[in-house]
Amino acid sequence: MCAHILVAEDNVHQAELVRRYLEHDGHSVVVVHDGRAAIDETRRRNPDLLVLDVMMPLVDGIDVMRAIRTESDVPIVLLTARSAEDDVLLGFDLGADDYITKPFRPRQMVARVRTILRRTGRARETNATVLKVGDLVVDPVRHEVRIKDELVNLTPAEFRLLARMAAQPQRVFTREQLLEDGFITARTVDVHMMKLRRKVERDPRRPERLLTVYGIGYKLV
Repeated sequence: MCAHILVAEDNVHQAELVRRYLEHDGHSVVVVHDGRAAIDETRRRNPDLLVLDVMMPLVDGIDVMRAIRTESDVPIVLLTARSAEDDVLLGFDLGADDYITKPFRPRQMVARVRTILRRTGRARETNATVLKVGDLVVDPVRHEVRIKDELVNLTPAEFRLLARMAAQPQRVFTREQLLEDGFITARTVDVHMMKLRRKVERDPRRPERLLTVYGIGYKLV
């Protein structure tokens, strides 16, 4: 199964750990680092599940959940160092689907996310999601990319970018459309594309797979 998951966590190291484990389980993940961004991204992306830290700047996780619950029933998993019974009960009273106290074991967190997705019907089966474009194979479940059966090592950001394009080969993506997958600026998209070409092209200076469509964006052929 796979799902679109939003992770709201102000600790960059903790957020990256959660992202890596969830992506390894086959999910697509976007990370934000403050409560205001969590509300905005939930409204914009309509994720299948939200992993929400309680202690965050601008708007704390409890107020984020209050705001979201007025307009969405998205499953919410709270991450917090607060383990007192009153804190746990408050989280559930406000509509949390699960409450995980820090420190936690990432694999257990993933298993609990998987259980919630099954229970709420938000997960999508991934039996037929292997994407093939010529001799390039993208496997979202295993989070692997291979060219002629040779494994290509990509960062999570590079993988998301390539998988997005492999799902619709020949389609021209604007930078703005690629930004929707969690990249920060149009310049960041260009940097990731340059790095991807170094890994999947025979000659990155003369790309044959990841082509630039001048004035518009990129396509995978």
